[in-house]
Amino acid sequence: MAGKAAFQVIVLGPTGGPREDSVTGLLVRSTSKQWTSNSVIAVDAGTLLAGIIRTLERSMAATATPIATGATMTQGPFTGLTLPCRTGQANAAHIFREIIGAVFITHPHLDHLSGLAINTPILEAGAGPKTVAALPSTISAIKNHLFNDVIWPNLSDEDGGAGLLTYHRLVEGGNPRFGRGETKGYVRACDGLLAKCLSVSHGRCRQRYHPETSRHHRVGSSVFTADPLMLPSRAISVDLTDGIYSPARSPRLVASTPKDAWATVESSAFFIHDHATGSEIIVFGDVEPDSTSLDPRNRRVWEVAAPKVAAGALRAIFIECSYNDATDDASLYGHLCPRHLIAELSVLAGLPGKRKRDLSPTDGGEQVSPKSKRATTTTTDDGGSISRTERNTNSHDTSQDEPPDLVHDEQTPSLAEVVDGDSEEEEEEEEGKEGKEGLRHTRWADLRRLPLTGLSVYIIHIKDGLTDGPPPGDRILQELREQGEAAGLGCEFFVPKGGEGIWI
Repeated sequence: MAGKAAFQVIVLGPTGGPREDSVTGLLVRSTSKQWTSNSVIAVDAGTLLAGIIRTLERSMAATATPIATGATMTQGPFTGLTLPCRTGQANAAHIFREIIGAVFITHPHLDHLSGLAINTPILEAGAGPKTVAALPSTISAIKNHLFNDVIWPNLSDEDGGAGLLTYHRLVEGGNPRFGRGETKGYVRACDGLLAKCLSVSHGRCRQRYHPETSRHHRVGSSVFTADPLMLPSRAISVDLTDGIYSPARSPRLVASTPKDAWATVESSAFFIHDHATGSEIIVFGDVEPDSTSLDPRNRRVWEVAAPKVAAGALRAIFIECSYNDATDDASLYGHLCPRHLIAELSVLAGLPGKRKRDLSPTDGGEQVSPKSKRATTTTTDDGGSISRTERNTNSHDTSQDEPPDLVHDEQTPSLAEVVDGDSEEEEEEEEGKEGKEGLRHTRWADLRRLPLTGLSVYIIHIKDGLTDGPPPGDRILQELREQGEAAGLGCEFFVPKGGEGIWI
């Protein structure tokens, strides 16, 4: 583990629309494994084959010599991949068929799923069905409303389908029958990676999932009544809402509609664990802030993440921030903006991590200051910054073939030390302090470093206005960095581009 990146993430689609060629899609692999069969997972598939083709062709075009069959990529996000074909599209088909072992879907909205539907027919039944892993409610929606022989052919291996896909229904919160210790509840995702899924909320709607029937049913008679203050259905489709109705736009609706008439739109957060190093990342689907949610669930994710942050095991979070702070809460439609994301990360920062105070270096070297970071920033020519965890991973920087090393804080304890390291006397002393001063100003303050130091936060699912102005991600990133510094979080924020490879 000494210094090497544990994960590589390739961002195929970084946006939340409206362009269909760049909506959400990531590839994740363990750097301990080669580009072999079943060595990669896709997380969401709004963009899948199109993103792979675009990324491959860009890297192949930058190569000085023509790519021949059997050549190995020497630059770009797919460095180290042996190409069985000559063209980008043929090699992309190979990656989809052979290299990607499973597709993890956070929720069944089209901007996270459409690429999978369109791409699936090129799969070959002889290679076995491609696994689609998700919560039961998401599998139900995919099965009943997409691969249903109406919207799209039934290409699954259920109900007499073509057998190109197979469904893996994940246990929310992790399957307790799998794993042990730090990986309790995790299931095998692909070679080298384990995963655990926690549900999060993505707004509210009138469709409720019933586990007994595995179907979604409309709550009440109709979401649209004769109330003149309510938006017509066609207004929703042009407002980039992902089909989520925002009751905050109609005060009379909020007052007159019983709370139990609404259902939560379920989304997911995947904890992805690298078996070789014990490191983890979290990839969120679309998510709303707990402060506005009908069914707040984010805190549970942060409670699971907090000891991993304190141990240095959690290296990065991929999370949406769809709009800038000019967007009012009623217009977020189950999404985040900078003020809400900072509030959520502040919850994570304020949770007890139980990090031990006086820790000796793990390798016997000189002790590192508690203020040192595992990730540093470097100013680029255009005035931006790039993290050490993604050095030379931008698709436009192909000067090195190997993924970068990480700069580790040698005082970072193991996860076991974080969970069990404090003595009972120390814990009682800390609990007494917490009652007087609050969680955030005790354990974390004693570290003399900001609570989320070393954690990289990558922003995805940004809604693009398709205007002549600067990219919306520029303003979102500026607001996040300013507010994150003011909140004393210590994490670093990045907005990746489509086709960018990130080593973490």
